[in-house]
Amino acid sequence: MSGPDKTRRPGPGSHSRFHLKKGVKRRTKPGSAPGTLMADPDARPTTIAIMGFGPESYEEVQSASLNNITPMQDRFPVTWIDVTGLGNVDQITELGRTFNLHPLILEDIVNTHQRAKTEDYTDKLFMVVRMAACNHGPQVESEQVSIVLGRNYVITFQERPGDCFEAVRNRVRKEQTRMRASGADYLAYALIDAVIDGYFPVMERVGERIEHLEDEVILHPEASAIEKLHNTKHELLAMRRAIWPHREMINTLIRQGTDLVSPTTEVYLRDCHDHAVQVMDILETYREISSGLVDIYLSSLSNRMNEIMKVLTIIATIFIPLSFVASLYGMNFDTEISPWNMPELKWAFGYPAAIAVMASMAGGLLYYFRRKGWLGTPKR
Repeated sequence: MSGPDKTRRPGPGSHSRFHLKKGVKRRTKPGSAPGTLMADPDARPTTIAIMGFGPESYEEVQSASLNNITPMQDRFPVTWIDVTGLGNVDQITELGRTFNLHPLILEDIVNTHQRAKTEDYTDKLFMVVRMAACNHGPQVESEQVSIVLGRNYVITFQERPGDCFEAVRNRVRKEQTRMRASGADYLAYALIDAVIDGYFPVMERVGERIEHLEDEVILHPEASAIEKLHNTKHELLAMRRAIWPHREMINTLIRQGTDLVSPTTEVYLRDCHDHAVQVMDILETYREISSGLVDIYLSSLSNRMNEIMKVLTIIATIFIPLSFVASLYGMNFDTEISPWNMPELKWAFGYPAAIAVMASMAGGLLYYFRRKGWLGTPKR
């Protein structure tokens, strides 16, 4: 099997909205003993799926029990235990006893507000990644996935059903693949790589939305556009908080020199690290574009206001001399007393002459404004 495919395509069901949970609500009381487990009341029921595989064969058990784990480990070189839903603390605790997981690992698994990280427990590695959960409604949320890597097993803990691991499962099901011929460390790499690659479709959706917002801001700078821009900036910030720690997590996994990760797998982890850097580069570019769009919106709004004020000023300027003429002839002077008291009021063409003078003044001002470039296209 060749190395990871770097061609990124939007996945089915991916959306363009990304949110992190606002605030962290710990369910354990302050001062509780380390390793105290308390399930979230909204946590999904716990289900277990097991896949055992080797170069020659594989076996898959859905809705498995803890009793299926040991026979699967006896028959296959690598076992993948996939736990979905964290509502059953007793079952998670029993699984921890089976694999001798440290109580702090179980605490981090149940409290799903962890940042991406790697912790070495000598005979096992504990890793946390943030997955873009893009199949759970119209909004894309960050979901914690905990991974425990042992000598011949990998355990994954997910918050809810639906993930980006189906491609990994298909690689396990196919014969004569690198996945089937490799160890548990390669499986752990494939899961981490699937999580990182899952951000690319989300980023493409965000990029498309930013392009539409750019057209909207330039052509129609309405108040709704700035609201959409602020929502997009908030989503990009949330994505940055989720993605940024992955680089350090993968880098630690490469450099800590544990014998649980073979040198061959470290090469693939470096490629996975490169994918995380690519996501961050795209994300930072989108953040800069979004910030620029806010400035463009404010400039467009200011230009639009200036155009409105220019038109109103031109209208007011035209009516100033017209108002002077109209007010002049509105004065109450008696033409019988003095021949200098507006003698043109006795003229038969006085009214048409006044209208003509005012029209000429208005026309002259419009011509002058146009020549100066203040109205319409300036004359070259």
